[in-house]
Amino acid sequence: MKKIYVGNLHFSTTEDDLRSMFNPFGAVESATLVTDRETGRSRGFGFVEMADGDAEKAMQSLNGNEYGGRALTVNEARPKADRSGSGGSGRDKPRSGGRERRWKRTVHSVP
Repeated sequence: MKKIYVGNLHFSTTEDDLRSMFNPFGAVESATLVTDRETGRSRGFGFVEMADGDAEKAMQSLNGNEYGGRALTVNEARPKADRSGSGGSGRDKPRSGGRERRWKRTVHSVP
C-alpha cells in the first residue's frame, strides 16, 4: 500500500471527488481530506491510499493536472514529522533577557 499526498485542491472538493479522481488508476483503499479543527473547512489537501503499482500510475498521470481550476500536486506522502517536545507556547522555557537581565542590571547598579 502506498500513501499519496494530493495538494492544491479546491476547498469544495469532497472525499468522494478525491476517490473518483483516483478510481481510474485502480482500487482506492482510502481517500481522506484534511480539515481545519475549528471550522471543519477543507485545508486544500488530502491523502489517498492505493496499491503500489496503481499509486505510481496515478501520481504520474495526475501531478500537475488541473482539477477545479487548480494545478494539483500529487506525490508520495512523506512520513508525519515527529512533533514531540515540550509543546505548548514555550511559556515553561527560560527567556533570554527578560526579568533576569533587568534584575541583574539593578543589582549591579546598587553601590
